[in-house]
Amino acid sequence: MLDANLKTQLKAYLEKVTRPFEIVASLDGSDKSRELQLLLQEIAGLCGKITLREDGEDTRRPSFRLQRADAEMHLQFAGIPMGHEFTSLILALLQTGGHPPKLSDEKIAQIKAIEGEYLFETYFSLSCQNCPDVVQALNVMAVLNPCIKHVAIDGALFQKEVDERQVMSVPSIYLNGQLFAQGRMGVDEILAKIDTGAASREAAKLNTKEPFEVLIVGGGPAGAAAAIYAARKGIRTGVAAERFGGQVLDTMSIENFISVQETEGPRLARELEEHVKHYDVDIMNLQRASALVPAVEPGGYHEIRFSSGASLKAKSVILATGARWRELNVPGEQQYRNKGVAYCPHCDGPLFKGKRVAVAGGGNSGIEAAIDLAGIVKHVTVLEFADTLRADEVLQRKLRSMPNVDIITMAQTIEILGDGQKMTGLQYKDRHTDELHTLALDGIFVQIGLLPNSEWVKGTVTTTRHGEIEIDAKGQTNIPGVFAAGDVTNVPFKQIIIAMGEGSRSALSAFDYLIRN
Repeated sequence: MLDANLKTQLKAYLEKVTRPFEIVASLDGSDKSRELQLLLQEIAGLCGKITLREDGEDTRRPSFRLQRADAEMHLQFAGIPMGHEFTSLILALLQTGGHPPKLSDEKIAQIKAIEGEYLFETYFSLSCQNCPDVVQALNVMAVLNPCIKHVAIDGALFQKEVDERQVMSVPSIYLNGQLFAQGRMGVDEILAKIDTGAASREAAKLNTKEPFEVLIVGGGPAGAAAAIYAARKGIRTGVAAERFGGQVLDTMSIENFISVQETEGPRLARELEEHVKHYDVDIMNLQRASALVPAVEPGGYHEIRFSSGASLKAKSVILATGARWRELNVPGEQQYRNKGVAYCPHCDGPLFKGKRVAVAGGGNSGIEAAIDLAGIVKHVTVLEFADTLRADEVLQRKLRSMPNVDIITMAQTIEILGDGQKMTGLQYKDRHTDELHTLALDGIFVQIGLLPNSEWVKGTVTTTRHGEIEIDAKGQTNIPGVFAAGDVTNVPFKQIIIAMGEGSRSALSAFDYLIRN
């Protein structure tokens, strides 16, 4: 299962294990059980403090749990955690073996203080870049608190469960048998949901903070770059973000970030956060901005209000709230969201193996999605509103060479159809003839561009008809001392490297504003 190089690296990691523990495997005679058995035998052979037992009695097979004699804990993997989940496995082994998690003392104390009974079940896909965050967060909570149990389940290996629970999006998290959440979550987000007083305590803490010299709203590439440039000027800098990393967290492969031939969004997001933390920057996560109150007089304090009830003040503000996937805005889309309507082909594609799906959008992202899906699903239909596809010619040629793909142009999606539980098809209009057509489908992947996250400042700062914040050559909005950067602005070409440059410029402009006022 593991090549020589990987074994060498893993052995070095496992030297950090300080407490003995057991791996208890539940196996059967299947090929996947034999694969898991081999993997676990190799792991146990690399560390003298790890013992492997193969007498587990769990009904999910293949699966294994980690347990320690000196501490009660409930952590289990159902499936073979390779691919994106291999890091989750390594961290689980280390943390079970006594290696401390990378959490603050305050956060560890909060996790340990949780009372009650919490059985979390997370359905993941090995190709999903969002799933490891959830799996790792719940694993570390299970290690720290015996009241919290976690089972990480590879949906591709337990198709019957996936079908019974109608799991059509990963990660899907169940708590005590009921759907708890879907999509990327970390420790902070999970705690905010189960520790009901956490949000109000955090809001109260934020309300006591002294005003910042520059406050950045948003933690994507633009916000991170702005924070670094501002902090290097020696001014009091804060970043308030709904989730640090922004849309980059949902990006799979990045191959146009100059000087880095290839990386993945979650990895880049982690590196951005680590770089920002290298400086004296106050990072405030899980804060969704709700209003901007401009300074009453020049040189005064601007105020940012948040949906949590918190508010922060600053002499200058940089708006870097980014953009989100544009939705179809048709009947049935919200009803069947994560029940057939999906937005991430890399994450959710494996759940549609052998099924019929559509992709809405003929740009690069849409055609790339269709190409990826064609290798997994039974059939793909590409629906493009315009009369031609807009993707690069090389992508179009690749798509047209695939035998299980149909392309329909001049197609306007009218409605997502379903049976009340899941999507069953869609209706579209032929824009040539106005004739309505119905397609029987199990899912649709929406890839029709981006929508700026600017609703909360409309009417306060000037925006375009598309909702983008208008800025000048220095990144200044129509309000003195309020700047904007990245995908939320009217700067063309929404690219990571452009957003970083715009964020850097906005920080330099904010510093220039401060020294002149």
